[in-house]
Amino acid sequence: MVSAILALILAAAPDAPPPAPPPLAIRVARILPVTAPPIDDGVILCRDGKIEALGPARTLPVPPGYTVIDARDDWAFPGFVDLHSHIASENSSDLNDVVYQINTDLRNLDVIVPGNELLVDAVEGGVTTILFIPGSGSNSGGFGTLLKTAGNTLEEMLVRFPGALKIAQAGNPERPADLGRGRMGMNWMIRNVLREGREYHDAWTAYESGASAEKPERVVRLELLRGLFERKYPILVHTQIFQVVQSSMRILHDEFGLWVVLSHTTFDGYKNAPEIGKRDLYVNCGPREYDFNSTAERRFVGIAAKYLEGGVPADRISINTDAPVVPESQLFVQAAMAIRYGLDPEVALRGVTINGARAIGIGDRVGSLEPGKDADIVVKGGEPFDARTPIKMTIVNGKIVHDATTKKTARD
Repeated sequence: MVSAILALILAAAPDAPPPAPPPLAIRVARILPVTAPPIDDGVILCRDGKIEALGPARTLPVPPGYTVIDARDDWAFPGFVDLHSHIASENSSDLNDVVYQINTDLRNLDVIVPGNELLVDAVEGGVTTILFIPGSGSNSGGFGTLLKTAGNTLEEMLVRFPGALKIAQAGNPERPADLGRGRMGMNWMIRNVLREGREYHDAWTAYESGASAEKPERVVRLELLRGLFERKYPILVHTQIFQVVQSSMRILHDEFGLWVVLSHTTFDGYKNAPEIGKRDLYVNCGPREYDFNSTAERRFVGIAAKYLEGGVPADRISINTDAPVVPESQLFVQAAMAIRYGLDPEVALRGVTINGARAIGIGDRVGSLEPGKDADIVVKGGEPFDARTPIKMTIVNGKIVHDATTKKTARD
């Protein structure tokens, strides 16, 4: 009887956490920490999924017991971060529920498929962290999730939920509907739900602080909106062209005082750069990194470069793919395009690493190579944005999840 009870207890016990990866020592020709000067002939030490130390090989000895990766012809830099991605579910049809224009009570946490083919491609392209968001078939598709691109379970992959509320202002959500088929209706609807969420949050805050004795009724569909007003996570808003970007920052930032990331921001949206700069807002450019100026000049202009030139601080600009619109593995290509159209290469590197991480509130974990941060590292045969040199290895949380030399990936 005792043995039978013990067997039942063991069967019901949760699986043990995966073992910590072995400590690694990565020797490379050049390290790009992003937030510090490059290190030539450097070593990165990783233990328990974190960066333990990094520095010149001549001054940083490798302790006994470390697995040494000898990549002395290669460069190392942080895993890329993409704040506008749709690749973690079975297919994109999982990401839009367009019966209603406003779906702030929906979330994509429950449709994540670890190790799917698009996530594996992301890993092979050096993208290690994504904001996985609902689609733009409605004015608000719901709440997205911050994820690592590698992992066998949701628990291994999860960085934060909620990651952000997804709002789409104009463009894709413009469709036949009783209300919200056009921009006037959508603007009214998003104002209305945020006003309702703010009132709900204020009522609960007053009750919880003792300022009010009246306990509000719990409304499940408004619960996650409270975190917006507590600034626990931002709104990421699909917004583009001059007028729509203006509306987004006026409604979401000026009127409601929320933490806002302006995403896409394409076509001539960059003309708002001076006003965005005054507000210190984050701009997440892409996937197309240029606008064809159809006026008398008739020329291509670089969108990210125009935001920088117009007054958006360099640390507020990040770059996205909108994957699978552009494959996640081509985030580096988007950065290369931004450079081709005038963006400083250093700003471009920050735009696919630390800037996005800080914009979404996880700059203390990812986006640069620093002691104590997650060991998310890319080893490449040269500069990050040179398409002629391959990505040889991707490491996530201190674990090798892609090794081109052995043709092994997380899927295997």
